Amino acid sequence: MAGLKGKQKTVRDMILSLGLIGLMAGLIYLFIPHDDHAPELERVDYRVELLTARRAAAYPIAAPAGLPDTWKATSVRFNAEPASSWHLGFQDPEGEYVAVEQSTQKAVTFIEEATHGARETKVTQDIGGQSWQRYTGGRYRALVLKGDDSTTLVTGTASFAQLTKMAEALRTK
Repeated sequence: MAGLKGKQKTVRDMILSLGLIGLMAGLIYLFIPHDDHAPELERVDYRVELLTARRAAAYPIAAPAGLPDTWKATSVRFNAEPASSWHLGFQDPEGEYVAVEQSTQKAVTFIEEATHGARETKVTQDIGGQSWQRYTGGRYRALVLKGDDSTTLVTGTASFAQLTKMAEALRTK
């Protein structure tokens, strides 16, 4: 009987220890601050990069004009080499991502990379007198305008309605 009493005490101690550990973990969770919200994206001023890109690029660089302040510019970059490329990222009023992408890279490769694998649909949209092709994919949608010297995309996680608003706002001067 002495051996059985020691095993019962060991099991009881183990259960009490697990209960104490669970209680401590719960208290730590309650009192340690944690935030489940995405961090606020900072607005960037892209005017200098836009002027630089417009001087350096061999094609007309597009950027929006007249969008409300609820559209927040969040990223910008221009690369001259190896293929010229322009990127201007936004957070739309609904919190979705919208980007203007332009490049002299081969259109098929550029579209594949910029849209993360979105595929061409049979739907086109007339925006500003130009025919934009719709693309859809797992994560991104896109409006694509293929030009002689470059390809322009308005892409992101936003709805086609929001992508269209961005495309309508694009100006090259």
